[in-house]
Amino acid sequence: MEQNDNLPFLGKGWGFPPTFNWETNTVNMLEGLEDVKSSLDIILKTITGERVMQPTFGCNLQPFVFESMNVPTIALMERTIMEALINHEPRIIVEKISSEVFQLEGKVEFTVEYRVIITNTRYNYVFPFYIEEATNLVR
Repeated sequence: MEQNDNLPFLGKGWGFPPTFNWETNTVNMLEGLEDVKSSLDIILKTITGERVMQPTFGCNLQPFVFESMNVPTIALMERTIMEALINHEPRIIVEKISSEVFQLEGKVEFTVEYRVIITNTRYNYVFPFYIEEATNLVR
């Protein structure tokens, strides 16, 4: 059986941030696996309660920004990510979440291993969690 990442089950939707095709006056759409990856990114970057009409949507990682990166904190962050993906992305099954801490850069990278339900194909998604400094200001 040939792998097809653009099955109708995976859907089609706007990317974030939205981009437009000015020649055809349409919104550029994401399909299949690219739509799933974009959805994961949106879920993990949205603070729970940020969307007024969907107050439970998102992954509340913001409170961890200034926490010390010890084993209990990392485990709680991994659990927070797992629950957010289970609750808000029905097209995947999360198999494993692992993390790598970069103390000097003040960054944690989470690797989400997941399987797309309809195709039973495994993928990885790496989510970097850190705060960017405001050093690239336009004057």
